[in-house]
Amino acid sequence: MKSAPFASPNFLERIAEPDSRFHSDYLSYRRGEMTRAELVARLPHVAMLGDSVCMDIYISSPWSTFWRAHTRRGKNWFVHFDADASISSVSKGLEAITPFVAIERAGVGALVECEHGRQSLFRRILGTRNLSGQVNDLLRARRFPDLILISIGHNNVDWAWRCPSHELDTPQQRLQRLSKELRQNYTRELRRLLELARMQQHRVAIVVYGLINFESYFRGRRAAERLRESDRTLYPHLETTYKYFVSFRPAYRSNLIRLAAMVNEELRGMVEMLNREFLQHTERIHLRYSSALATADLSRAELMHPIDGWHASVEGHNVLANAALSDLSPSLEFLGIK
Repeated sequence: MKSAPFASPNFLERIAEPDSRFHSDYLSYRRGEMTRAELVARLPHVAMLGDSVCMDIYISSPWSTFWRAHTRRGKNWFVHFDADASISSVSKGLEAITPFVAIERAGVGALVECEHGRQSLFRRILGTRNLSGQVNDLLRARRFPDLILISIGHNNVDWAWRCPSHELDTPQQRLQRLSKELRQNYTRELRRLLELARMQQHRVAIVVYGLINFESYFRGRRAAERLRESDRTLYPHLETTYKYFVSFRPAYRSNLIRLAAMVNEELRGMVEMLNREFLQHTERIHLRYSSALATADLSRAELMHPIDGWHASVEGHNVLANAALSDLSPSLEFLGIK
């Protein structure tokens, strides 16, 4: 489910300062020469496309999970504006530099899907918007973002889901096929963004984050499993995750790790290829692959959500936020945000 864009809470006070780069726009607004909406449109717009890794979510009972998927926004590693926020989000880091508008488009269960692919009933009930739907939202928006962050593909590495029994023991060809398909579908959607970005009057920076470090992640998951063995009140829905993500089962994890590494290499190659394709537009477009999330250390149990031991806890969101923000400097410099 998509949420409405929202500006930094104190942006009017910030741009009222004489040394603000938006001060002249503020004066025009005060004189009634532009509307509040027009003023907000002048601020940098930052969009997040992704899956549940980017969201404040966890798995519990079916109805509670469905309700949470439709209602919980913000309070994650991308956006959390509250002054007393326990998560030092990317939005808090950016807000220290400039007021801006956050656009959150990530969805629970989101996939990098095949063209014209139909969503399952389960994902339709969840209100999932796959990558193509999230891209559609940006293409239809009145104001195209200045900075687009993309972190998606984690649901695509559930290689054991619907896997033929004869491939469970010898999955190499399946892993290669899945990684190639993801790149093909990801490339199609990213190219759509780039085509519109090159027609904008403002510069556009896009960061493609690699999938999280599943090798360290499963060390943290195993630590959570050991804690649950000694105290069954901990992580009450730890086993529930296997219903939704088959490859999280211990027998399938090593190949999930392999596939995620293969996908990240494909994403890196995709970005290099598209940069060559859009070479003549480098003054307007800045496309980068980032390994920040793929190298973040997620090996501690306290980084797992205390309910499902799957999604990120508050501490986990802080680790992801710090990693994502630490690699944004080249993109911000390209946009003139210093």
